[in-house]
Amino acid sequence: MRAVVLKRIGKIEDLKNNLVIEDSPKPVVGDADALINIKYAALNHRDLWIAKGMYRGIKLPVVLGSDCSGIIEDKGKNVNEFNIGDEVIVNPSLNWGVSELFKSNEFKILGLPDNGTLEEYISIDKSKVYKKPAHLNLMQASAIPLAGLSAYRAAVVKGDVSKEKKVLITGIGGGVSTFAFIFAVCFGAQIFVTSGDENKIKKAVGLGAKDGINYKNENWDKDLLEKNMDGFDLIIDGTGGDTISKCLNVINPGGRIVNYGATAGNTDNFEIRKIFWKQAMLIGTTMGSDKDFLNMVRFINEKGIAPVVDKVYDIENICDAFDRMDKSEQLGKIIIKIS
Repeated sequence: MRAVVLKRIGKIEDLKNNLVIEDSPKPVVGDADALINIKYAALNHRDLWIAKGMYRGIKLPVVLGSDCSGIIEDKGKNVNEFNIGDEVIVNPSLNWGVSELFKSNEFKILGLPDNGTLEEYISIDKSKVYKKPAHLNLMQASAIPLAGLSAYRAAVVKGDVSKEKKVLITGIGGGVSTFAFIFAVCFGAQIFVTSGDENKIKKAVGLGAKDGINYKNENWDKDLLEKNMDGFDLIIDGTGGDTISKCLNVINPGGRIVNYGATAGNTDNFEIRKIFWKQAMLIGTTMGSDKDFLNMVRFINEKGIAPVVDKVYDIENICDAFDRMDKSEQLGKIIIKIS
């Protein structure tokens, strides 16, 4: 089978030398495993950061990728929940643990240290396999797992999004922020977004946002309050950095800031008094539990949600896909056609 193997880490310009498509043996199918012929996989920023060496615990060589959709081609003797030919997706959140509040010390994500989904086959325990939402095709379904799970936990489980809340989603365009946006739209929330790209703001408005602000403007928090003088009850942020400081300026008393990432680095000017004075909540979240994944898939089915897909690349052009993500040109998920 073909697999996309990261041999070395380095600059994005060197990716064509560092990321190699090579033949690998098919995985062994255990008694409780399903063998999935992967048709589509989706990229995440995690894959980009690993390729650039910006991630802890990198062990090479490794097959990147956390998201996939495909068809069950074989299964172990203890797998009765699925049939050969079923179209499925895979939960990439492994070893979450017993508590719904936080992940265990054994937690890991497909694509590092274990080989991931940028390959033609994966054999994985049946507990991580879910039938594809019937209203989606395999290409669309591949966009769901990591970003959908992370966004569902951030917006629904930790954020308690509702119709009554005014919601700000920072950095619209990435997979998680776009899914969080879609989920908030389904709840009927009034949503504003930030982006460094005016076209992304316009697209978000077209998808249901009330308005947006370009965060390249130094005083974007003040501009945002001019557009929405009532402030925000829920902010979903994956950037960290100085964005968090500005979020403190626009969060309402008793509001929630849910953070799932730090693409902008650490926060230098964090004014802690704004947290206790406003009695606001700053909540961290990472991926999600098996229960979260199940509820997320059910929600997508019930609401007929279709992921926002940015662009589809053939596996041979995967370096171009990474380049697009590195330049932050996407709105929604970048998909790789595997087989």
